[in-house]
Formats: sequence, C-alpha cells, structure tokens
Amino acid sequence: MMKKLSFITLLTFLPASWYFAQTTVFAYVKSADGSPIESAEVDLQNSPDDVTADKIGYFQFVDLKPGHYLITIAKQNFESKILEFDIVAHEKRKDLGVIVLNSNLTSEAGVVLVDDSASDADDGGSAMQPTVGLLSSGRDIFQSISAFELGAYWFRPRGVDNRYEDVLFNGVSMSKNDDGRLDFSNWGGLNDITRYPYENVDNITPSEYAFGNLGGVAYYNTQASSYRKQTSLSYSFTNRSYLHRAMATYSSGLSRKGWSFTVSGSRRWGNNAVIEGVYQDSYAYFAAIEKKFSDRHSLNLTGFGSPTYRASNSPNTQEVYDIMGKNYNSYWGWQDGEKRNSRIRKVFEPIFMLTDYLKIGKNSNLINTISYQIGNDARSRLDWFHAADPNPTYYRKLPSYGLLNSDEFRAQSQINWDFLYKTNHLNLKNMDGTDRGAVYSVVEDVNRDKTFNFASHFDTRLQDNWKLNINFNYQNLRSDNFRRIKDLLGGNFAYNLNAFNNDSQFDADNPNVQVKDGDRTQYSYELVRSQYSLNISSEIDFSKWNIAASIFTSYSEAQRDGHYRSGITRFKNNSKGKSAVYDALDAGIKAKVTYKINGKNFIVYNGAFFSLAPTLNEIYINPRVVDYVTPGVKNQIINSNDLSYILRGQVLKLRLSGYYTVISNSTEISRYYADATNELGTSFNTLVNEAITDVNKRFIGFEMGFDVKVTPTFNAVGAASVGEYTYTSNVNVSTFDDFNGFRGDEFWKGKANIKGYKVAGTPQKAFSFGLKYNSPKYWWVGASANYLMDQYLDFSALNKTPYLYTDPSTNDPYEGVTPELIQQLTAQKKFDDQFMLNANAGKSFLLGKYRMGVSISVNNILNNRNYITGGFEQGRLANFTDALEDSQRAIPHFGPKLWYDRGTTFFTNVYLRF
Repeated sequence: MMKKLSFITLLTFLPASWYFAQTTVFAYVKSADGSPIESAEVDLQNSPDDVTADKIGYFQFVDLKPGHYLITIAKQNFESKILEFDIVAHEKRKDLGVIVLNSNLTSEAGVVLVDDSASDADDGGSAMQPTVGLLSSGRDIFQSISAFELGAYWFRPRGVDNRYEDVLFNGVSMSKNDDGRLDFSNWGGLNDITRYPYENVDNITPSEYAFGNLGGVAYYNTQASSYRKQTSLSYSFTNRSYLHRAMATYSSGLSRKGWSFTVSGSRRWGNNAVIEGVYQDSYAYFAAIEKKFSDRHSLNLTGFGSPTYRASNSPNTQEVYDIMGKNYNSYWGWQDGEKRNSRIRKVFEPIFMLTDYLKIGKNSNLINTISYQIGNDARSRLDWFHAADPNPTYYRKLPSYGLLNSDEFRAQSQINWDFLYKTNHLNLKNMDGTDRGAVYSVVEDVNRDKTFNFASHFDTRLQDNWKLNINFNYQNLRSDNFRRIKDLLGGNFAYNLNAFNNDSQFDADNPNVQVKDGDRTQYSYELVRSQYSLNISSEIDFSKWNIAASIFTSYSEAQRDGHYRSGITRFKNNSKGKSAVYDALDAGIKAKVTYKINGKNFIVYNGAFFSLAPTLNEIYINPRVVDYVTPGVKNQIINSNDLSYILRGQVLKLRLSGYYTVISNSTEISRYYADATNELGTSFNTLVNEAITDVNKRFIGFEMGFDVKVTPTFNAVGAASVGEYTYTSNVNVSTFDDFNGFRGDEFWKGKANIKGYKVAGTPQKAFSFGLKYNSPKYWWVGASANYLMDQYLDFSALNKTPYLYTDPSTNDPYEGVTPELIQQLTAQKKFDDQFMLNANAGKSFLLGKYRMGVSISVNNILNNRNYITGGFEQGRLANFTDALEDSQRAIPHFGPKLWYDRGTTFFTNVYLRF
C-alpha cells in the first residue's frame, strides 16, 4: 500500500509535461513527380529547433507538446509551403504524410544568359562596361525577377556591379585580381553544374563560407555525390550571343565502394545572331570524382574549364547608328568572302581542385580545398605603324567631318582587309632592297595567370541553436601580361617602336628588334599578388530572434616586375625590374538581426562596415610602361545598411526593403586618347591613363517584391526598385602619358566637379509586373511588363576639371566662359525611359523514368531598339575651345559611344533526364 501511495505522490509532483504523452511529428517531402526532395528546410514557428529533410525527404520533430503548430517547408527552386496542424494529449506519433512542393518551373526553364560580349570592347574612355550580376533564381521573389526579367536589360540591384559580388567554388573565389570582377567565361556553359548554389545570400547578408561583399555570395559545392543520380541531355536554340547550345551531364550517384562521378560538357556556337560580324564557338567541361572512405571522410577531385572563342561588337556614336542601323558593328570586314572580326577574345583558364571533407564528432565539419588555375585570356585588335587609323568610324571618316557623304561612308563602313594586306605588300622592301616592317598588323593583349589557392572552412554547433564558422583563405597570383603579334597581314615583321612618341624603343635593351608572329611586342610585365584572409562568423537562433555576425581581416601584397626597359629617358629606371611592394590591410564586420513576429512575418536588419584593398589595375596607373603607383590610391571604405519586412504567407509572399550604402575613397581608372593643349598652346593627341581618386558614392533606395497566389495555379508577381546612385564628392584627377608623365591637380587646375553626377551602367529605377500560370498537368505560361528609368551616360573626368575652361597662357578663364555655359558643356546625359515586354512558356513530361521538358522565353517582344544598355562620353575634348565648337555642331565629331539593346531575343530549350 505504501509503495502505491509513493508512486502516486511522485506523479503528483512531476511536471505535467512528463506524464502527458509528448509527440513525434514526421513527414516526407517530395516533388510533384514523387521524387524525394533532399535538404528541404523545415522551420517550426517560435522554435529554434528547425530541421532539414534527409536524402529520402524525411524529417521529424520529437517531444512536441499538445497545441497548435505551424511549419514552413522551403527548398530553393521550389515553391515554399506553410502547413498548420494540431497535437492533442496522449498522441504519440503524428504523420503529416507526403508534403508536395511544386517546382518553380519558370526558374528551371528560364535560362539566364550572361552576355558579356559588350564588355570586351575597350574603345574609349570608360571604366564602366555593361555587366550583370549574380543571376540566380533563389526563393526571394525580388531577386528572381531582377535576374530573369530586369537582368536581361542590364539592371543591377542596388546599383552594385559584379566588382562587389562573390562566387566561390569549394571556398575558392572566382574574382579576378586585376579588376576584382567575375569572369563568367571561366564556367560559361556549365548550367547543369551551377544551377543550384549550395549557399546563395543576397546583398550584405552574412554568409557561412565567406565574408562577402556588397552584392552577395554564391557558393558552389562540386562534391560529386551531391549531384542527383541521373543523365541529362539538352539542346537550346537562341539568337542572343550565339545560336546553338548542346549540353550533356551524367552523375553516377554513390556506389557501394564509395565512388561517385559527375561529368558535364557543352558547346555554344553560332554567328550573326543579331549583331553583324559577331560569332562564338565555346566549349565547356566539368568532371568531379569523389572517394568516400567512411561516413565521416571523403576526398573530391574537380576540374572544369570553358575554352571560349568570341568576336566582339563595337559601341558607336549616334551618327553612325543613324546611318547604319542598330545592328552595325565596325569591328569586322570581308576577307575572301567571309566576315573577319578584328576583336576576338580567346580565353581558356581551367581550374583544378582537390577538396577534403571531414566530419569531426557529432557537430563539426572541416573542409579544405587546394586549387590551381592556369591559362590565357587574349584579346585581339588592329595595330598600325605610321599609317592611317583603319577604324571605319574614325571621326575623320564620318560624314559630319565633311570628307565623305553618307553613301560614301556606307560603301567603306567595314574594315577593308584587302587594303591592309595590299598596303603591307607595297611596303615589304626599302629602296635598298632590305626588308621593311609591317604597316598594319593584328596584335593580342594577353593575360597569362597562374593562381594557387588554399581555402579552409570549419563549422561547428556549439549548442543546438548556436553555430560557428571559420574560413581561412590564401591566394598567390603570378600574372604575365604582354602584347604579341597575332597576324602580320602579309608583312615581314613588326617594329617594336612607339610611333606615337617619336619612334622611341619599347624595349631599349633590345633595340631595333624585328618582331614576328607570336613574338612579344610593345609591353611585357608580370604582376605578383599574395593574399591571406580570415573570416569568423556565428549564428544563434532563439524562439523570436535570430542573430548572425561575421568579421574578417585580410592582408595582401602586390608587386610589378617589368620585362622591358622603356626607351623614354624619364621612365628607364622605373620600367624594368621589380617594383617596391604595395601592401594593404583590410578588416570588416557584418551583422544580421531577424525578429520573428510569427511564422509568416519577419523584420530583418543587415549592416556592414568594411574596407576593400585596391585591385592591381587601381594600384598601378600604367603598368604596361612603369611601376608608378596611382597617386592617392587607398582602400575603399564601405558602409551599408538595409531593413526589410518579409511576409511568407501561403497566398502572399512579400518583401519590402530600404537600403543605404556609402562607398568612400575608391579609385577609378580609364584609358583613352585625349586632345589636350600644353602650357604653350601646342595641341597634341596622346593615349592618356586617367585616375580619379577619393571618389565617394551613395546608393539609397527601396525594393519591393511580391508573389500573390490568385488561385492554386495562377500567380501575380511583381518587383519595384527605386534608387538614387550618386557621386557625393568632387574628385582628384591624375593622368599619365608618354609625353608628360604624371599630371595632377596642379596641371588640371583643381578637382573634377562631379558631385551630384549619377552612377552609370544601370537603370536607377525599375518596375516589373508579371502573371504566370502553372498547370497541374506540368505546363506553364507567363508574361511580364517591365519599365526602366533613370539610365545615365558614363562621364570623362578631364573635361569636368577647371582645365576645361582655363586658358593655359593666362591661367584665367577663356573669354566668354560663364557658369551656364560650363554647365551646358559638362551636363551628364540622361537616357529616355523604356518599356519592355517579356514572355515564357513550357511543358514537362513524365515518361516512365524519363523526364522531358521544352521551354521558350522571349525578351523585348515589342522589339524596342531605343533602349541604350550602356555608353560613355569620349574623353578627347579637354579644352574649352574644342569642346564648345564640337557642342555647337549639328552632329558632334566626338559624341558619346553607345550600345543599344538587341531587340527581340528568344531562348528555346529542350531537355531529357533519366
């Protein structure tokens, strides 16, 4: 009797949660075709105990008390789902059954093409070229619309170009050391491999694998076993930067002996898709081999590359477009009945990686990667020696100059290859019978990089709701830069002499050398850069709050090693040999704070403050000739903040964000020909290297993205971006040229007055509204209307300095100069607003174990050819007399160079997977 009483008494004093049955809740997450969805994220409202579905899509929550619950199930490239359920007392197990996530079909079919052909042009004075950012289709509706709808028209979210974005493969950064930008050519065509990033964070959100920058982080894990076991075949037809694409991918899955393989290959080819004289032939390959030694340890070897051969298209003045049309390209001409382009980019920079995956204990992982990348990036162009400029659009050949009329210009509007060969043939011999050098040739500017990387990532769970990440990176770059002869066009050899500076020797230690095909000429130097960086981040999750923070520090060293001693006396001691080491120390902090109002509503704050060391192009103002460091070059200081409201409802998904970013102390380099006047009034033309330093910019605005499920199959989606991207300071200007060396503020009479000018290269305001229908029978159709506003022309800084209106003979303003006239001459051009209409459709089929899909997307259905995707002001007119005279002409000789949108473009795709 006493034992029974004691047991009853014990039950009385124990918590009620002990003797009420606690419940295990479980379910399976699958796609519409019944395939399990691995690694789906399952978020339990007001709880830090979130879980992830395993390889068969299974997840469970244990020890849940009676009550009402809400979970959100999400997976990239699938539509998220919210599920509510109740647990009653004494319910031990609750089966939620199979939770089906519908594929975001338009994101799978809507292939985003990174068309960077325009960025190959280096004609004129602009550090800006049209670029696109990290074009990915994440769960965030604003980012998805920015990529697939607005991104087709060079829209950049928050005004950030890819200088401020990070792409990592197994922890190794793909950003180039020379300009900090991403070169998508290194993995172009590998869509099956890069379709789903392992981690994709937007803007300044902290990442687990890197500190990141302003434009977000995309992290790719190339572990062979991480790819779904299948074979995928696809073919695409398009009229964008090529015509055809064929792609095949095979993943073996993990064998019983622990081996797995993933291989992929593709080819993109075709010519004259829209722009005349543009052609491309590019291959791509990928292979990953993994050996899994145990559940805790595996080793993965990866190799990928994308040998690319692509012709470029020219920017042109409005006068040229009015005569020749929007498809005109001045870079090509007929040779033996075929179109030959003078501007060819040939790049092949394969990378090889060895990655070790190690699980330590129950909660920790260590991932180490070593990589080596080697290859060439060569860009060709015409060169001439004591001869007329062969460019068909040279200003003296344009009708506005008066020597030719429009019909005569049309008749000689392409490069005359026959004339170049004939001219060289007539100059093969001197009067005494000795050989003469070529008058015209094709040269290539080559970067030959060798890059070694070591990347280490460690993560551990300190507690169930507290995670710590540590990332260490080391990189060593040796970049060999030179110009070489590609084609002598029938000539005997080329002179290694500077025709623009009294035939001075480019290499004084080897005078009068005769340069043949494949030989180096004009410049040759090596840049060496090493960098060490450490990043520590942590995330802690509470029932109502989530807090993440990230810090980093980085140290880098850069050095130039010149191979040629300049024949210009003032440069002879600073041109050949090793320069002093330029070092830089960086540091920064990021933070993210999320307040969970409930399972559907969130408030998110992100903040970042960090420095950014100058790139190699920013450190050395003219590395082709000398080792001079750019005057006033500094580390950039970046301060960025954003605040968002996020709603993840079953019917409505919404994000509203406001952001404020300041970039200080940045440096911008431009290279172009300028017409200037020296102190004695003597006019001359010269190639100028222009640097503006102490550049401050402000990016402010708000974003909205929404997705409304009008019916279970019909959605309305939209995005709005309203920004203002402005230069907030007048800047220091320095120039370097062969005639005069450095010229700074003293020569240019002060700072460039650019305060209030707008950042170019992207619409500052953009709006998109779309409708899409996803049929239960696996077909879809969608359309979007897009409106782009506030696109500006990039400017040249020289004619914004007081030098423009200051008479060098008197040091006073020219006669007739007024503030109104200066404003007229220096005003920044704003382009017209534009409307674009897009559409896409597709269907997928299930044929037993085979899955087949067809899709088509069309951009700019209305064939709007008035949209200017980018442009820059020519820097040739840096003095008042010439600038005023040119501005008063009906058609200026030196109008801005522009790129126009290509009009209606399409992309069709068919795939088979099994």
